Amino acid sequence: MICLPGGALVSAVLPSRRTIVVHTNLAAHMARVAAARRGDVGLQIMTMGQVAGRLAGGFLRPIDVDALRKAVRDALPAVPLGELESIKSLPGMVRAAVGTLEKIWRADIDLSTSKHPRLTALAALETEVVQRLPPSMKTPRVLVDLALNRLIHAPAVLGPVEIHSHSEMPVCWRRLVLALANCVPVAWVAGPRSVPEWAIGKNIEIRQTPPSGTAPDVYSCATPQHEVLEAFRWMRSLLAEGKAKPEDIAIAAASPSDYDDYVSALSHEANIPIHFVQGVKAVATPEGQTAAALADVLVNGISQARVRRLLLRLDGTRCIEGLPRDWTRVLPAEAPLSNLDRWKQVFSSLEPAAWPGGIDKSSIVLDVLQILEKGPAGAQEAGEKLLPRMPLKLWQLALEDGPATALPVTLARLHIADDLEPASHPIWAPAISLSASPRPFVRLLALNAGRWPRRISEDRLIPDHVIPIENLEPLPVSEADRSDFATIIASAAEASISFSRRDVEGRLLGRSPLVGEFKETYLSYGRIPEHAASEPDRLTARLTEFRATPTARSGLATWRDWYMRQINAHDGLVRPKHPRLNKVFQQPMSATSLRMLLRDPIRFVWRYALGWRQPEEADEPFSVDPLTFGVLVHETLQIAVATLESNGGFGKANSDEVTKATEKAVRMTAARWETEQPVPPPIIWRNALQATLKVATAALSYRLDRLPNQKSWTEIPFGMADGRDRSQLPWDPSRSVEIPGTGVVIQGQIDRLDLSGDNHQARVIDYKTGRLSRDMADVVLKGGTELQRCLYAFAVRTLLGPKVKVEAALLYPRAADGEEALFPLNDVKAALDKLASAIACARGNIEKGLALPGIDGGDKFNDYAFALPANPSYLARKRPLADKQLGDAVKIWEAP
Repeated sequence: MICLPGGALVSAVLPSRRTIVVHTNLAAHMARVAAARRGDVGLQIMTMGQVAGRLAGGFLRPIDVDALRKAVRDALPAVPLGELESIKSLPGMVRAAVGTLEKIWRADIDLSTSKHPRLTALAALETEVVQRLPPSMKTPRVLVDLALNRLIHAPAVLGPVEIHSHSEMPVCWRRLVLALANCVPVAWVAGPRSVPEWAIGKNIEIRQTPPSGTAPDVYSCATPQHEVLEAFRWMRSLLAEGKAKPEDIAIAAASPSDYDDYVSALSHEANIPIHFVQGVKAVATPEGQTAAALADVLVNGISQARVRRLLLRLDGTRCIEGLPRDWTRVLPAEAPLSNLDRWKQVFSSLEPAAWPGGIDKSSIVLDVLQILEKGPAGAQEAGEKLLPRMPLKLWQLALEDGPATALPVTLARLHIADDLEPASHPIWAPAISLSASPRPFVRLLALNAGRWPRRISEDRLIPDHVIPIENLEPLPVSEADRSDFATIIASAAEASISFSRRDVEGRLLGRSPLVGEFKETYLSYGRIPEHAASEPDRLTARLTEFRATPTARSGLATWRDWYMRQINAHDGLVRPKHPRLNKVFQQPMSATSLRMLLRDPIRFVWRYALGWRQPEEADEPFSVDPLTFGVLVHETLQIAVATLESNGGFGKANSDEVTKATEKAVRMTAARWETEQPVPPPIIWRNALQATLKVATAALSYRLDRLPNQKSWTEIPFGMADGRDRSQLPWDPSRSVEIPGTGVVIQGQIDRLDLSGDNHQARVIDYKTGRLSRDMADVVLKGGTELQRCLYAFAVRTLLGPKVKVEAALLYPRAADGEEALFPLNDVKAALDKLASAIACARGNIEKGLALPGIDGGDKFNDYAFALPANPSYLARKRPLADKQLGDAVKIWEAP
């Protein structure tokens, strides 16, 4: 009797209990969904291990894989493994040991009776692992023994038992199945699959159904990515035509991990959510990215970019509570900050007012950095103190799978469940999962040789000569794949299979023997599908529609114009007097920009009119390139000369004073660079500083005639409004300097200026830190590449007045002993006249809209080469036409 609310009594008949045995998570889930839809009461859905644990009683249960992984990780250091000792600390050893122990238990092998050294070591590991497991978890053999002692309770605990969708039963459970068959009704529900021999002729009811008789359609695809695309086209057609519901559709592969990325990407592109039965890659989720950011910092160092990324992922967590979101604005943008000392140096130089809200929060960041600086050795502590709950779970799983130094690898192997319900979505599944829970509409991928069926391989710790494969795995992976394939096809109402002709690297692939004599259909990657998988797929497959889009029209016009034997808009013709072009010439120009104007007009427009910039290195470089080395030397020279001028004058300094000042300047420059911008690894950086000291000392020690009452400056600005905050300069740095006849105003920094006390003699030195060319004595403008001497001499004469006598020279401090290092410009006026004429002509071309490739377009150091066509013959075809259009502007390229 049951008492209802209000006191009414009704009789009730308790439902009889029955049990369904499944062997995959998907099968269990779908069986529960089906039971719920039918309204079944008293139905238990369990795995064979759960059946044994339930019958054994006492809240016993089979060993959980997560608990086993943790126990193995803890046990490995404590157990000597003999010949395996040398590999037990390597990444993957935990995973390998877990897999081996599970195989041994499933095969019901007793390691304690073996005399083989390898098995003796594994037996010791097994004993240690079992001791570390929770008391409620038992090995299969122990569970079966305990369950067999309680068979009398099977009718009440289990009731009738149905074993669903098993191709085989692990050896460890067979005793229990046969014993249960003598106590309760046991049915082996095989469906269209075969029944194992050991179950035939026993007290087990065999329920088989005939196969559907479906003949699969076989498709030959270009690549694995093409296979996935065709699978989504097939799925789209089923849904669009109303032939199938989402929950009736499955796509599978024997080993789906190689295809996961393609399926995930196309699922988002096609806007068809698909359930990943095996789970999605952890690093593809926000939680996984947070854990990956921490691993990146610990393994690769606490650079600014890595720490910024990590703290952005941790925003809102307790470990950085109180840290403003925009705190990173206080950091120098280019400084790598690769160790804790550099972080402290930056924070110590900041005033509290520089922080958002006016409150210094550096202590929060430094506390985190103290943890991160420990590197992989502090991985456990870093995870516990910094990561939220879900990323921490992933972190701990990765640490259980291998050492902390392998975190980038172990994290990438983790999979987590997605949030989609398989009972209402298409699924992407391993073949073993789909065969245990078949669907009427299936698409099988990767029917290539070696992929389906997979090749039989030895266990990683127990080779075949120690325990034969057929004993360790009664149903080898190859036979399991064949059985799964046959079951899936036999259970489907409509099936199709595909294989790839080539892999992603272009290698030819063979067909799987499972394809057999089925007639295949050859699918071209560029074919027009009946149903497109997504909008991009529709447009690329239907060329007439794609040609109508603005993007296609523009791209096709560009492609045609590149091959035309005439200069057109896609080669650099722009609207004359364009506002952006006019604006460029309203700004002061440097020697670098003028060189680009003269030698490569299209790059000049890209750089100065459109504002394109080469991306800066975000991390520490591995070397010091020539340009960076030159900047390093020039900054050192500036500090050294300023020091000598303040201590009696650079012109009067002896060699010892020059050396000491240069050494001090190198130290100061190095300290500033290490704080504010990326520097290479220590040994390369030290070598670069030594080379800087050598070159700077040679530059300042070069003997030049001393001017009367000489005073010297370095890196002296002109034509700049701010003047770089310099004082005691010989001129107003904001004064305009215009090249006669061009309308072009110039600006720059003169490497070195020596000026006599009466301002009547001036010497301009432009340092060159590169290698000395043999023909430097004859160089004047060098085809428009050597402009500094001429421009700087003109600027000095303009700013100091026409009475000053100006000398201008190039100085190569790296010149070998006995070689001439100083190269003066003999006729400044003639050089300036030629240069002014060339600049005026080049400007005129730009204003006419002739932004065409120049002689430097094919330079291997051209940072803007990516914007040119990738066709190597483009410049060879177009340059002669462009030179003709540019007219007299090309004459400067031949100037000595």
